Amino acid sequence: MAHPRRLPPIHALLAFESAARLGGFAQAAAELCVTPSAVSHRIRQLESQLGELLFDRSPTGVRLSAAGQRYLGKVHEAFDKLAPLARDEEPPELRLRVGAPPTFARNLLIPRLPDFYRHRPDIEIEVAVEAPMQDKPERRDIDIRFGSGRFDERMSIKLFEDETVALTTPTYVSKRALVQAQDLKRADLLRSPLLPWRPWFVAAGLSWPEPARGPSFTDLGILLEAAASGLGVALCTRRVAERWTESGQLQPLFGIGVPAASTYYALVQHEHAQRPEVAAFLAWLRAAFA
Repeated sequence: MAHPRRLPPIHALLAFESAARLGGFAQAAAELCVTPSAVSHRIRQLESQLGELLFDRSPTGVRLSAAGQRYLGKVHEAFDKLAPLARDEEPPELRLRVGAPPTFARNLLIPRLPDFYRHRPDIEIEVAVEAPMQDKPERRDIDIRFGSGRFDERMSIKLFEDETVALTTPTYVSKRALVQAQDLKRADLLRSPLLPWRPWFVAAGLSWPEPARGPSFTDLGILLEAAASGLGVALCTRRVAERWTESGQLQPLFGIGVPAASTYYALVQHEHAQRPEVAAFLAWLRAAFA
C-alpha cells in the first residue's frame, strides 16, 4: 500500500514565493495581508520539512540561499501546473475608496501609488480629494485626515511623526535680512488654522502671541505655494513641505523644528480593517511612510 505524499503547506509555499519575488519578509507580509512574523514562521516550517535553509538571514535583511534558488524554480513549475486547474471565471474585482486632503493626495500619496500597484495590481484605488476642515466629510473605505488623532469612532492609525518648521524663499530671506528668529518681526507671517505659530515661537525663545493678521489658508499646499510665491513666511511640517524644499523653492529657517502636534492619520471602521483590500492598503501605507 502506497504511503500518502507529504506535501508542503500551500500557505508556506505562498509565503516563500512572495518573499523570494519581493525580496523580503515585510514585503511578502504586506502582499499576503499577514504579519512579517507569520511569514517568517511559515518559511521556517517549510525549511524544517525540507531540511534546508531557503534564505540567508542577516541583520540587514534576507536573501535566497543556493537551496532557495533551486527550490524557487520547482515552486514556480508547480504553480504553473496548478494554474490551469483554477476556474476560468474572473476573481471578484477589489475596489478601494480612499479619501484624502488635496496636499496629501498630490504630494505624498500619488507619487507612491505606483509602488502599491507593483505589489497589488488586482486592487483598484479610487482617490477622492476632500477639502480640509469640513464639518461632515463623506466617509470612504479609508480616510486620511490631518490632526491629533482624535476624529471620530473609527480606528485611527498614525502614518508618521513630523515636525513644524518656518519656511520661505531664499529671495525673501535676503530681502528681509532674516538671520535669527526675532528678525521675523520684519516678515509677513502666513497663517493656517491647521498649524498655529505659538509652539514654534516658544521653541524659538519668542514670547509673541499668535498672529492675528495676515493671509490665512486652510490647505497646507496652498499655504506653501503662497510662501513660494514670495508672500511671506509659512509654518508647515517637513514631510508636507518636501516637494518645495527639495526643489529649492523654500528653505527652513534658523534650524528650529518643533514636534508637530498634528500629522496625518488613516481612519477605518474596525469591522472593515480585515477586508483583504483594506488590510493590504493599510499595511502598505505603514511601510511607505515608515
